[in-house]
Amino acid sequence: MALEASIDRRNHAQSATTNGAVVLPPASYRLRLNPSSEHKPDSYDDLHQLEFTPLLFSSLERYLPPTMLSMSRDVKFQYMRDILMKYSRDGERTREKDVLLWQVICATIQSAVSVVGSEAQRVQTEDNIKLSVLSSLQPLHRELFTMHAPSVLVPAFVKAVRDNTEASFRSIMAEPIPGIYTFEMLQPRFCEMLLSEVENFERWVHDTRFRIMRPNTMNKFGAVLDDFGLEAMLDKLMNDFIRPISKVFFPEVGGSTLDSHHGFVVEYGMDRDVELGFHVDDSEVTLNVCLGREFSGGELFFRGVRCDKHVNTETQSEEILDYSHVPGYAVLHRGRHRHGARATTSGSRVNLLVWCRSSVFRELKKYQKECSSWCAECQREKKERQCFSIAATKQELLKRIGNTSS
Repeated sequence: MALEASIDRRNHAQSATTNGAVVLPPASYRLRLNPSSEHKPDSYDDLHQLEFTPLLFSSLERYLPPTMLSMSRDVKFQYMRDILMKYSRDGERTREKDVLLWQVICATIQSAVSVVGSEAQRVQTEDNIKLSVLSSLQPLHRELFTMHAPSVLVPAFVKAVRDNTEASFRSIMAEPIPGIYTFEMLQPRFCEMLLSEVENFERWVHDTRFRIMRPNTMNKFGAVLDDFGLEAMLDKLMNDFIRPISKVFFPEVGGSTLDSHHGFVVEYGMDRDVELGFHVDDSEVTLNVCLGREFSGGELFFRGVRCDKHVNTETQSEEILDYSHVPGYAVLHRGRHRHGARATTSGSRVNLLVWCRSSVFRELKKYQKECSSWCAECQREKKERQCFSIAATKQELLKRIGNTSS
């Protein structure tokens, strides 16, 4: 379905106004409502002195009419530029006008979808245009978007993963209770760059009033990192660094087959989320790294690994752990390890979290009938049944011996 970039739905082709109002493009300019997922867009990075970021043209190209996709880059570029320039006044680019531009684009899409009237199309369109718009956001630190290990990770961690043995992993880790591993991981400069990049994204969201997805149902503050271009970097972080460790320490929950992630930052403080209730993560393995800021409180508390059946059972004394965050240091644990965060009593704390998932493990779990080998309560119940069985067998044997003697 074609979308009139001029929103000329009620025959108001005369949308151009004066006195500084936005001038919409003529009806001859059209964009698709849904992008072409199979089309590989051209790169516009080599074009200089552009009024818009090159990333915007690459993203917008997927929305071109089918007849345009096979044309030369120059033709496509001019077509898209003409559309975009119609949204700006006198061709001058300022932050305020960029904000206005995105508000117009988002309003255009919303208007088109309201005409279509389909909720499914509305959601899909919002997701598609969200990706297109966010890809145009100018990053502050482009080096964040590639996983250059020496710039991101501390040398000891890189070496341990390169050696790829349980001994090398344990040489840099502490295991305060079974299944909880803590270690120094991120370089201070990387933490600062990521914090500033998140702030840049949040300013853009505030200025444009753009609706974003929050990290999860429990955190009201924070951002999903995939939403502004960090998906590839986090994929590499998971594949090259988290999965080798998880293969050794969490094989029973799919540690060797991690194949997707949900990466986000959460923010705690007096004007942010203050604490986080007792819960389990929607992950097989969770990486939690403190990025920094100055703060007091905010300790993580862990209370044992549980399956769905036993998630609300009592905690045993040996399962109790309170952990204080240190900037640059990571905590690695099973997603089903019950935990929460105590109140941040002063300052501000920001953490990077990567929920790592295994589609193989999740599929196999559907057919699991026996108790979980990784659930502490399942294992306790299994041990109790074994002890009861042994006691009953012993009693039966003694009874037979007594009958034989008499």
